[in-house]
Amino acid sequence: MFIEVKELEKNRLRIRKSYSPGSIDYRSEEFQQSAPLEVRGTAELNGQAIRIFGQFSTRVEMACARCLEPVEEEISRNFDLTYRPVTSVGKQGEVEVNEEESEVGYYRGEGMFLADVLAEQVILALPMKVICRVDCRGLCPTCGANLNAEHCRCEIQSGDPRLASLARIKQDWFKKH
Repeated sequence: MFIEVKELEKNRLRIRKSYSPGSIDYRSEEFQQSAPLEVRGTAELNGQAIRIFGQFSTRVEMACARCLEPVEEEISRNFDLTYRPVTSVGKQGEVEVNEEESEVGYYRGEGMFLADVLAEQVILALPMKVICRVDCRGLCPTCGANLNAEHCRCEIQSGDPRLASLARIKQDWFKKH
Protein backbone atom coordinates (compact mmCIF):
# COMPACT_ATOMS: atom_id res chain seq x y z
CA MET A 1 0.00 0.00 0.00
CA PHE A 2 1.45 3.35 -1.09
CA ILE A 3 0.58 6.37 1.05
CA GLU A 4 0.50 9.26 -1.39
CA VAL A 5 0.79 12.90 -0.31
CA LYS A 6 -1.67 14.08 -3.00
CA GLU A 7 -4.37 11.75 -1.67
CA LEU A 8 -3.73 12.85 1.92
CA GLU A 9 -4.20 16.48 0.87
CA LYS A 10 -7.81 15.60 0.03
CA ASN A 11 -8.66 13.54 3.11
CA ARG A 12 -7.38 11.16 5.77
CA LEU A 13 -6.61 7.60 4.80
CA ARG A 14 -8.09 4.83 6.94
CA ILE A 15 -5.78 1.83 7.01
CA ARG A 16 -7.10 -1.68 7.49
CA LYS A 17 -4.72 -4.18 5.96
CA SER A 18 -3.40 -7.68 6.41
CA TYR A 19 0.06 -8.75 5.19
CA SER A 20 0.59 -12.49 4.82
CA PRO A 21 3.86 -14.09 5.97
CA GLY A 22 6.61 -13.51 3.42
CA SER A 23 5.01 -10.44 1.84
CA ILE A 24 7.16 -7.94 3.80
CA ASP A 25 10.95 -7.96 3.50
CA TYR A 26 12.36 -7.45 7.00
CA ARG A 27 15.96 -7.72 5.75
CA SER A 28 16.76 -10.07 8.64
CA GLU A 29 17.21 -13.78 9.01
CA GLU A 30 16.91 -13.73 12.80
CA PHE A 31 13.13 -14.13 12.71
CA GLN A 32 10.29 -15.04 10.37
CA GLN A 33 6.71 -13.81 10.35
CA SER A 34 4.50 -16.83 11.05
CA ALA A 35 1.01 -15.27 11.03
CA PRO A 36 -0.64 -12.44 9.10
CA LEU A 37 0.42 -8.95 10.11
CA GLU A 38 -2.83 -7.15 10.90
CA VAL A 39 -2.70 -3.35 10.90
CA ARG A 40 -5.36 -0.76 11.64
CA GLY A 41 -4.64 2.91 11.60
CA THR A 42 -4.89 6.30 9.99
CA ALA A 43 -2.61 8.39 7.80
CA GLU A 44 -3.02 12.15 7.58
CA LEU A 45 -1.12 15.17 6.36
CA ASN A 46 0.07 17.85 8.80
CA GLY A 47 1.58 20.55 6.61
CA GLN A 48 4.11 18.60 4.56
CA ALA A 49 4.54 15.88 7.19
CA ILE A 50 2.78 12.53 6.99
CA ARG A 51 1.47 11.28 10.33
CA ILE A 52 0.67 7.57 10.58
CA PHE A 53 -0.85 6.18 13.77
CA GLY A 54 -2.56 2.97 14.77
CA GLN A 55 -1.70 -0.51 15.95
CA PHE A 56 -0.48 -3.82 14.55
CA SER A 57 -0.22 -7.43 15.67
CA THR A 58 1.40 -10.59 14.31
CA ARG A 59 3.31 -13.70 15.36
CA VAL A 60 6.99 -14.29 14.64
CA GLU A 61 9.25 -17.30 14.94
CA MET A 62 12.68 -16.81 16.51
CA ALA A 63 15.43 -19.08 17.80
CA CYS A 64 15.67 -19.75 21.54
CA ALA A 65 18.65 -17.86 22.95
CA ARG A 66 19.79 -20.95 24.86
CA CYS A 67 19.07 -24.04 22.73
CA LEU A 68 18.36 -22.52 19.27
CA GLU A 69 15.00 -24.34 18.94
CA PRO A 70 12.23 -22.33 17.21
CA VAL A 71 9.96 -20.25 19.47
CA GLU A 72 6.78 -18.37 18.45
CA GLU A 73 6.19 -14.94 19.95
CA GLU A 74 3.14 -12.72 19.63
CA ILE A 75 3.97 -9.11 18.86
CA SER A 76 1.60 -6.16 19.00
CA ARG A 77 2.27 -2.48 19.28
CA ASN A 78 0.66 0.93 19.03
CA PHE A 79 2.51 3.47 16.92
CA ASP A 80 2.32 7.20 16.19
CA LEU A 81 4.88 8.26 13.60
CA THR A 82 5.73 11.44 11.73
CA TYR A 83 7.56 11.54 8.38
CA ARG A 84 8.76 14.70 6.67
CA PRO A 85 10.00 15.07 3.10
CA VAL A 86 13.78 14.71 2.77
CA THR A 87 13.83 18.07 1.00
CA SER A 88 12.77 19.77 4.27
CA VAL A 89 16.22 19.06 5.75
CA GLY A 90 18.08 21.21 3.25
CA LYS A 91 21.43 20.57 1.65
CA GLN A 92 23.63 21.40 4.62
CA GLY A 93 26.40 18.96 5.53
CA GLU A 94 25.68 18.48 9.21
CA VAL A 95 22.46 19.44 10.92
CA GLU A 96 21.91 19.58 14.66
CA VAL A 97 18.84 17.61 15.68
CA ASN A 98 16.98 18.39 18.88
CA GLU A 99 15.25 15.71 20.96
CA GLU A 100 11.80 16.33 19.44
CA GLU A 101 13.14 15.92 15.88
CA SER A 102 14.89 12.65 16.74
CA GLU A 103 11.49 10.93 16.54
CA VAL A 104 10.86 12.12 12.97
CA GLY A 105 11.45 9.96 9.90
CA TYR A 106 11.83 11.08 6.30
CA TYR A 107 10.34 10.09 2.95
CA ARG A 108 11.37 10.74 -0.65
CA GLY A 109 9.19 11.67 -3.56
CA GLU A 110 5.39 11.56 -3.56
CA GLY A 111 4.87 9.39 -0.48
CA MET A 112 5.87 6.17 1.19
CA PHE A 113 5.06 2.47 1.38
CA LEU A 114 3.19 1.28 4.46
CA ALA A 115 5.10 -2.04 4.34
CA ASP A 116 8.40 -0.20 4.94
CA VAL A 117 6.95 1.57 7.98
CA LEU A 118 5.57 -1.69 9.38
CA ALA A 119 8.81 -3.62 8.80
CA GLU A 120 10.66 -1.08 10.93
CA GLN A 121 8.01 -1.16 13.67
CA VAL A 122 7.96 -4.97 13.83
CA ILE A 123 11.75 -5.07 14.19
CA LEU A 124 11.59 -2.48 16.98
CA ALA A 125 8.92 -4.53 18.78
CA LEU A 126 10.96 -7.76 18.81
CA PRO A 127 12.23 -8.93 22.19
CA MET A 128 16.02 -8.92 22.54
CA LYS A 129 16.10 -12.57 23.62
CA VAL A 130 13.53 -15.33 23.53
CA ILE A 131 13.69 -18.50 25.63
CA CYS A 132 11.63 -21.57 24.74
CA ARG A 133 10.85 -22.34 28.40
CA VAL A 134 12.03 -21.13 31.78
CA ASP A 135 13.99 -24.31 32.55
CA CYS A 136 15.73 -24.50 29.15
CA ARG A 137 19.15 -26.09 29.69
CA GLY A 138 20.64 -24.81 26.43
CA LEU A 139 23.52 -26.31 24.48
CA CYS A 140 26.65 -28.01 25.78
CA PRO A 141 29.52 -25.53 25.37
CA THR A 142 31.89 -28.34 24.40
CA CYS A 143 30.02 -30.60 21.96
CA GLY A 144 26.91 -28.50 21.15
CA ALA A 145 24.37 -31.13 22.22
CA ASN A 146 20.89 -29.84 23.09
CA LEU A 147 20.76 -30.60 26.81
CA ASN A 148 16.93 -30.51 26.77
CA ALA A 149 16.82 -33.51 24.40
CA GLU A 150 19.89 -35.56 25.28
CA HIS A 151 22.59 -36.07 27.87
CA CYS A 152 25.99 -34.74 26.99
CA ARG A 153 28.78 -37.32 26.85
CA CYS A 154 31.56 -34.80 27.33
CA GLU A 155 34.02 -35.50 30.12
CA ILE A 156 33.43 -32.99 32.87
CA GLN A 157 36.56 -31.86 34.62
CA SER A 158 35.62 -30.88 38.08
CA GLY A 159 38.62 -29.76 40.06
CA ASP A 160 38.66 -28.82 43.67
CA PRO A 161 37.58 -25.14 43.80
CA ARG A 162 39.97 -24.58 46.71
CA LEU A 163 42.87 -25.26 44.35
CA ALA A 164 41.67 -22.92 41.55
CA SER A 165 44.18 -20.17 42.42
CA LEU A 166 47.04 -22.69 42.31
CA ALA A 167 45.84 -23.91 38.91
CA ARG A 168 45.97 -20.33 37.59
CA ILE A 169 49.52 -19.89 38.91
CA LYS A 170 50.49 -23.13 37.18
CA GLN A 171 48.93 -21.96 33.87
CA ASP A 172 50.74 -18.64 34.09
CA TRP A 173 54.06 -20.40 34.78
CA PHE A 174 53.63 -22.66 31.72
CA LYS A 175 52.83 -19.62 29.53
CA LYS A 176 56.09 -17.94 30.56
CA HIS A 177 58.28 -21.03 30.07
